[in-house]
Amino acid sequence: MEGTTHGGTWRRRLPRILLGVGAVILISLLYPNNLTFPYQFELNQTWQYADLAAPYDIPILKREDRLEADRQAVISGLTPVYRRDPEVARRARAAYIEDFKEALDSAEARSTYAGLRRQPEAHRLYGLEILDRIYQRGIVRLRTEDEARAGMASVIQIVDGSEVDTRTIGQVFSTPGRARQWLADSLLYTRLAAPDFLEPLLEDKLDYNTFYNDSLTNRLRAQSLEAVSPFDGLVSQGDLLVRQGEVISENVYQKLISYRRLYNSNLEGSSSYISVIAGYGILVGLVILLLFLYLRTFFPLVYVRPKNLIFILLWPILYAVLVRSVELAPGWSAYVVPFCIVPIVMRIFFTERLAFFVHVAVVLIASFLTSLGYSFTFLSIMAGVVVIFMDIDTRDWSRFFSSLLLLFAFYLFGYIGIQLVQGSGFMAINYVDLMWLALNVFLVLLAYPLIPLLERFFGLISPITLIELNDMNRPLLEKLARQAAGTWQHSLNVANLAERVASEIGINSLLVRTAALYHDIGKLKNPEYFIENQTGSNPHDRISDLESAKIIIDHVNEGVRLAKSAGLPEVILDFIRTHHGTTRAEYFYRNHIKDHPEREIDEPYFRYDGPLPTSKEQTVLMLADSVEAASKSLKQPTEEELYDLIDTIIRGKLTNGQLVMSRLSFRELEVVRRIFRSVLKSTHHLRIAYPKDLKKQEEE
Repeated sequence: MEGTTHGGTWRRRLPRILLGVGAVILISLLYPNNLTFPYQFELNQTWQYADLAAPYDIPILKREDRLEADRQAVISGLTPVYRRDPEVARRARAAYIEDFKEALDSAEARSTYAGLRRQPEAHRLYGLEILDRIYQRGIVRLRTEDEARAGMASVIQIVDGSEVDTRTIGQVFSTPGRARQWLADSLLYTRLAAPDFLEPLLEDKLDYNTFYNDSLTNRLRAQSLEAVSPFDGLVSQGDLLVRQGEVISENVYQKLISYRRLYNSNLEGSSSYISVIAGYGILVGLVILLLFLYLRTFFPLVYVRPKNLIFILLWPILYAVLVRSVELAPGWSAYVVPFCIVPIVMRIFFTERLAFFVHVAVVLIASFLTSLGYSFTFLSIMAGVVVIFMDIDTRDWSRFFSSLLLLFAFYLFGYIGIQLVQGSGFMAINYVDLMWLALNVFLVLLAYPLIPLLERFFGLISPITLIELNDMNRPLLEKLARQAAGTWQHSLNVANLAERVASEIGINSLLVRTAALYHDIGKLKNPEYFIENQTGSNPHDRISDLESAKIIIDHVNEGVRLAKSAGLPEVILDFIRTHHGTTRAEYFYRNHIKDHPEREIDEPYFRYDGPLPTSKEQTVLMLADSVEAASKSLKQPTEEELYDLIDTIIRGKLTNGQLVMSRLSFRELEVVRRIFRSVLKSTHHLRIAYPKDLKKQEEE
């Protein structure tokens, strides 16, 4: 039996454990492995840590502007690359040989060019030689920008097979026309007998043979840029990087940036990455564990419901994703993330205490993901405290906007204070950060449309919905008022009584009032069996006490069924389930004992199924319902009799263990007693008279 109980406990805990572990894994995987540098620093701020020496040799990174200038200098000094096409020269030689043969045959047939006919081979070879010289020099089809860049002194590179030759534009032929001009000048100084015979044969063989090559030029550019060193000096191992209290100058800043880069690069190995993720997992796990322990201790009803637990765990996961995404977005700052939505929404659905704790947990987890450091954590937690104590009301737009203005004022002065503490002074305040904080406050407006969305998805309840449920024209309430007028009047009295008590002890009075209006809707099934609705004979006189008890007790289950059919929130259903706890239908139980003294009484048939109330609100409703109902049995009571009845009812709940799960303190219980006494002095309606010797009797 013991093992079965232990196994059942673990089965109940397993879903919550899996939820917690899943949340830890999801959040941990968001953490990059390069955010573990143990120091936070900014240019022109004071170094807050102890003296820092280089643990190993650290190459100093160039400043971005310096590195970019070096890159631009390399790019501007790059020479464009041209590739020579050998096929052009081969085709020109072949065409020249063919044309020379035909022209020579024609000259012999006409008996012209006597000198040519005496030395034909010398003329042919000279033509081939001069073609080779022209194409070796190159007829280059220049790009316009290369031709105009620096005139004839502009340098280009020519690739010919595996050879690379660097030349100025003045050393090549930039057009076929210039090559023909050089050809004509060269033929003037030849010793050949018939140079004019060669000129027309050679001129039409000259064409571009060297062309710009974009891929080779880009490859050269990439190689040149890679050759630009990103470093500018070296800090040797043991050399001092920065002293405590020193203002971080540009020179020191570059050293620290270089150290951080080298430090983070050492974490890129798989084993280091796994260890970093494991470390983050431990930190996140501790935060989630504390959150679970807090919920289990102070909010057990929230803790045992998987939907509520999922709702709460959603926030650290969502904000971890948001902060990580912002950190990866160039130019964005984590200051823009509206953390105040968390306490606003949590406060509306739960309590201020839970809202604050969840907010702190969310900020702590998100702080590991941002490089903003302490200032981010401080401002975010402070803002959450502000929206909690301001009690931002999403139903009142004017108050909502004025609260947001006050929130921004806290952000503003908090940020300025941090800058002054860091020694930056007013002149160093980053107004871009203030812009992000202003946008952060504006985004808090998203809390308004989120509330009804979350309410429907997670089965929660907000003040807006509670006000709607309080409408007396709601079908279920209208039906109760029409078909069970006495029960309706009783519900109104309980609502007023419970609301007064809730306001006095500082719990959700609107929730208690709403639940009180619906707590007895199950009496719609057999309204005539409940004495507040009877105008004639009592139908209980015609049935047994056991049957009567069943009808009376069944109004709880029937109420839950009707509430579900009407789409009431789960939290209202809990009030219906718990407003009698596990008490007995005492009147019929005692009658049954009196009428059947010889039988063994099966008590569970006379006892409500429960469960016991687990919140202060549910406890207040239970007490108000019992006291209001019992007070109707008194006929013109004295003050002493009324007070004695109230004390008896409350004492009975305590001794019967009905308040064992409640969070109500004895001080608060005393306040409840005082309010009951004050309110019930003048509100009495006749009900079944309670025997004088019955101290624990309550109205069913």
